[in-house]
Amino acid sequence: MFAKFLNLNTDKQDRIINAAINEFAQKGYDKASTNEIVKEAEISKGLLFHYFKNKKQMFLFLFDHCIQIITDDFYKKVDLTETDFFKRIRKAVLIKMDLLAKYPDIFKFIEEAYMDDAVDIKVEIEKKVKELNEINIGRIYEGIDFSKFRDDIDIQKILKIITWTFEKLSEETLTKAKLSPNHEIDYPAIQLEAEKYFEVLTKVFYK
Repeated sequence: MFAKFLNLNTDKQDRIINAAINEFAQKGYDKASTNEIVKEAEISKGLLFHYFKNKKQMFLFLFDHCIQIITDDFYKKVDLTETDFFKRIRKAVLIKMDLLAKYPDIFKFIEEAYMDDAVDIKVEIEKKVKELNEINIGRIYEGIDFSKFRDDIDIQKILKIITWTFEKLSEETLTKAKLSPNHEIDYPAIQLEAEKYFEVLTKVFYK
């Protein structure tokens, strides 16, 4: 579908991607201007729509592209040989903090995509996010030593409760950010909040 774009030299691809990421991250989907994107990328508008059928297709391509970059880097760094559930999740949170520092523009774009209510993209982004969550939960739980959990509670129920806890934390964080002027997310504060939940959940569910 994107063969023409992917056949471009890397420098030109990067110019277009970076220009589009910045424009969407700053203005959101509806207010983002393809005129500004082509101006920043130093290409013609006709050429942009030669690579992407329309603005929506470009946005969804960028979302998948950004998620892939973060996911690939995350799984290169996360230690899936660590079998202690909470130790692994704690380390995963630290890796995410490192990735945030490494890819600030990409994270800003992804955050805006999560919060964007634009009719053109909302349903498809929500579907993609749901699929990503299901895949990542499966991968991050792989190889965990479940014998450390209490025997008197069904392990699947424990995992659901833990998953729901952090899904709710993420939901509250995004809602709060959406109401702030610049849609800023305070990641250090999230890390501290998550640590409090780790402590409680460890006491409740570990033997």
